[in-house]
Amino acid sequence: MADEQSQPAKTHERKKITTKTLVTMKRNGVKISALTAYDFLMARYLDEAGIDVILVGDSLGNVIQGNATTLTVTLDEMIYHAKIVKKAVRTALLVVDLPFMSYHVDLKEAVRNCGRVMKETGADAVKLEGGERIAEVVKHLVKVGIPVMGHLGLTPQSINIFGTYVTRGTDPKEARQIQKDAKLLEEAGAFAVVLEKIPASLATKVTSSIRIPTIGIGAGIHCDGQILVTHDMLGMTEMFHPRFVRKYLNIAEQSKNAFKNYIKDVKNQKFPNKSESY
Repeated sequence: MADEQSQPAKTHERKKITTKTLVTMKRNGVKISALTAYDFLMARYLDEAGIDVILVGDSLGNVIQGNATTLTVTLDEMIYHAKIVKKAVRTALLVVDLPFMSYHVDLKEAVRNCGRVMKETGADAVKLEGGERIAEVVKHLVKVGIPVMGHLGLTPQSINIFGTYVTRGTDPKEARQIQKDAKLLEEAGAFAVVLEKIPASLATKVTSSIRIPTIGIGAGIHCDGQILVTHDMLGMTEMFHPRFVRKYLNIAEQSKNAFKNYIKDVKNQKFPNKSESY
């Protein structure tokens, strides 16, 4: 009996997160955690850690491909990375970004491209940038069975229109449009919406005005959840220092030190040693 009592309690297996789960979490006041992944190992670590949402973001254009913007990322590239990530995901909700110009031409092409993502990757949902101008696309996608996450505020695919990565929604007119867009996305059937780099006060208003969850990135603490680019919060990206990113590690520095130590050991014939040889 004593032996049984000394054994740690068995942990219950975590249930698969669904779009309905996120809505329930908002209703119950449970915050949603989200991060990005583009490869198998990172996705595995995130899923095992208990993350709620994994986004295969078109931010891979920046952190994986080394491009200045996300605009060059193709649909085939998104599908390639999403297929790899899916192999590692057991419980997190897997969302995939639709890249620039893959859902803008017409409804038929939007459905075809989103359908490809869902069928070829096994993802749970797609994410589209924009509000009023894509509401009809969202409505149509949901109608055919494709769950959609929205994205408002600073939308990186529109950077050439914005001309800068400055905070959006500081102007009263733009703030009103963001609030309107959030309502339109909800009415179109979106299950959640990302709010990027907008004033915390505006994000609070949007969050309280809609029934679907808001997931913030640089939008204050009162969103229903938070998302960051994993490479940023791990300190892997050294050229990017927005105030909304909290670095939980400094992998860039740690990695470079490890590489230097390896090089030194190889040069000095300290690697491999006898125990590391056959």
